[in-house]
Parts: sequence; C-alpha cells; structure tokens
Amino acid sequence: MSLKYYQSSDFPKYLPKLNGLYDDLFTGGKGFRSKLVSFVAEPLGIDKKTLLLLCQTIEFIHNASLLHDDLIDRSALRRNKTAAWLKYTPEYAVLAGDYLLARVMVNLSSYGNLELIQKTAQTISDLLEGEWIQDSLVHDWSVKASQLDQVHKLKTGSLFKWCLVAPFIAQENKSKEIYEILNELGVILGLLFQRSDDLLDFDIRNAEGKAILGDLKSGYMNSFSAYLLSELSRPIVEDYKKVQTLDDIYNVVGKNYFIDKLSQFDAENEELIAKYNHYLLELSQHAPKALIENLKPLPELLYWRKQK
Repeated sequence: MSLKYYQSSDFPKYLPKLNGLYDDLFTGGKGFRSKLVSFVAEPLGIDKKTLLLLCQTIEFIHNASLLHDDLIDRSALRRNKTAAWLKYTPEYAVLAGDYLLARVMVNLSSYGNLELIQKTAQTISDLLEGEWIQDSLVHDWSVKASQLDQVHKLKTGSLFKWCLVAPFIAQENKSKEIYEILNELGVILGLLFQRSDDLLDFDIRNAEGKAILGDLKSGYMNSFSAYLLSELSRPIVEDYKKVQTLDDIYNVVGKNYFIDKLSQFDAENEELIAKYNHYLLELSQHAPKALIENLKPLPELLYWRKQK
C-alpha cells in the first residue's frame, strides 16, 4: 500500500516557515520505515486509518532525527538539498525536529493505545541516547566495533524494532514471544542497514551515488573503518586519519588488505543474515505466512542493496 504520510494540513497554516521546512524535508525521502510498517500491518489486516497513523509516526520520528543529526554533524546537504539548519537557521531546525516529536505524542494520545505510546516514547529515548553516544565518539580513533554496534542498536535498530512491533501493539496482540522475536529481527535489520550504509562511504555498492568518505573526513569512525583498522599498527592509523581519497586509503592499508577485510566483513554480515532467517523461522510458527514472505527478503535488500 502506498500512503502519503505527510500533508501540509498536518501543521498550522499560521507557521508558513515550518511548513516550508517540512516540504523540503519530506520530499525525496525513500519512506522505507513506513514501508516496513506496511509490510507487517497489511498481513495483519490493520485498517487504513491506523496504518496511516503508524506510518506517519515513524516517519515523523525519523525525519526529526535527521533535522537534529544534520545540525550536530554540520552536514550541508540532505537529499541533495540544502540542510534545514543552513537554509532556515539552526534554531528553526531544532524547533522543527522537536515539533515533529511533539506531534507524534499528540497523535498517539488521541489514538488511545497506552502500550503504543510507551513503546514510542522508549524508542525516541533510545534514539536520543544513541545520538549522544555517537557524538561522543567523533575524533576517537580507538573506537571498537562493539561500541558502534551499541550506537546502531539504539539509533537505527530502535526504529526498525518499532516498525515491526507497532502493528502488533495496535492490534492489541499481547504475545510476549512474538514481541521478543520481532525485536531481535529489528535489531539485526538495523545493524545490516547501518553497516551497508557505512560501506557506501567507501563507494561500495553505492548505486545511489552517496558522497564518499564523508564520515572519515568528519572524524567519525564508522563500522567498516573500525573493522579495517582493528588489526593495524598505530602509525598506520595515524596515516589513515589524513586520507582524502580512496586511493589514499589503498596506499595506507594496502589494496589487497582492504579487499580481504571487505570480504571478511561481508562474511560476518552473511552470518547475521543467517541468524535473522533463524528468528524468522521461529516467527513463522506464530505469524501469518504473508508476513513471513514480506520480511524474508529484507536482509538482502538492506545489506546487499538488492531489490525486493
């Protein structure tokens, strides 16, 4: 189902600058998180009004985080357009992000499902905690993969968990066993998505043409950088800090070493995909077959960037 989760009527007309900012922000996004909600909600027979609320909720949270992230990271572009903090001032970007989160709680309160409100509040809390930890790791060149996994579980994984669990909560399904499996699936999808996204920074499977080495140049060790440097000596790490191009990286660490580490990184994530499929098999004992079919292709899509 294709839903337009953002309407200009969702926000006061007497705040034209806010509406203009949201028009820029929401235009051009993939809406993957709302699609993920639909993948779960449709086999459960969720009505269209509730589905719209769920899709809107997750997209409002996600886009609020983008407004705040771009300001914190001083990113100049978002979806090939000037970032909101540059176009509308940092103050407006912060207020616009806060307002989206406030609207989430207003909308959910009107819906009246306390468990859904609690789950959403916890998701927002996890997201902000992850951002806080991530910001503390900038210019820390001794970051371990386990630290980054913690960040990714809190930031990316928390939203994916919400996408999978929220339709069940909206349906007032109280199965603790189903919730636990869905949470595990969401964590794995979040890790796969973020690790794949980190590879784009090295122009690996970068079909969308994302700018390369953005993380590295801003002093942030993403998951593949941490993996790449985990066995290298301090002098090599010091040289790595100064690289400006992919050729510089190959010269510093050795191209064959780079290729070998990429193969190992991919292999570890294939193991994570196998773990996902194991959990999916467990879920198949409790959930509709159509739901399992919807969820099955997601790891390949998110990590290998294959189409569903």
